[in-house]
Amino acid sequence: MSFQGKVVVISGAAGGIGKEAVKTFSDDGAKVVLVDLNQEDLDHMVTELDLKDGEYVTVQADVSQENQVRNYVEKATEAFGTIDVLFNNAGIEGKVLPIPDYPSEVFDQVLDVNVKGVFYGMKYAMPIMKEKKSGTIINTASVAGLGGTAGVSAYIASKHAVVGLTKTAALEGAPDGIRVNAVCPSPVNNRMMRSLESGFSPENAVAARENFAAAIPLGRYAENSDIVNLVYFLASEKASFITGAIYPIDGGMRAL
Repeated sequence: MSFQGKVVVISGAAGGIGKEAVKTFSDDGAKVVLVDLNQEDLDHMVTELDLKDGEYVTVQADVSQENQVRNYVEKATEAFGTIDVLFNNAGIEGKVLPIPDYPSEVFDQVLDVNVKGVFYGMKYAMPIMKEKKSGTIINTASVAGLGGTAGVSAYIASKHAVVGLTKTAALEGAPDGIRVNAVCPSPVNNRMMRSLESGFSPENAVAARENFAAAIPLGRYAENSDIVNLVYFLASEKASFITGAIYPIDGGMRAL
């Protein structure tokens, strides 16, 4: 499953899952386009991972803004000529509050980033893939997109929307050889879960973490690499007959 010379675009590249994806694909020879909101975070990651000149491009972008998504797609094609893989990974968690107390502006922000960011990414990457009759897109959804959880209405709604967008894009892309799938992580051991733990239990985030882990049959959070291992497979030719699929990576949660 070599990605030598392939062009992989990763949004949310400076976050936990994104950074792991950058390392995995670049180590395997891919040319990577790193998209994130903060340029300093991108620069730090480039240094930390020791990425080589000519093998990467960084693009600062707010994925909720259509013109900025169009720009990162244009920067990718200017630098490397095409896009083979789009990992639509950028996302935010919002707040932990019941619906009557949930700030409308935060609800809008979560949907703008998590839903519009995915939509815009596919809107501008799919025509490039259509030209060469091949390409693959992996969207980061969540187990939150497969059920409900009290207190995180915006996040739940956004990830359900990602699941629906994935299935629709898979049907639209299939005639042109474009595969579109989604990964649905359970709690992952990274910054987002630290934020949610504090939101669910402000006075004892450690207890919240223990409770979340106890609800997972395998008894632990996922690591970033657990998620990226599946993303890597779905992006590869080994998954050439897989599209429109929604994959939980949840340590057995959906089996309960």
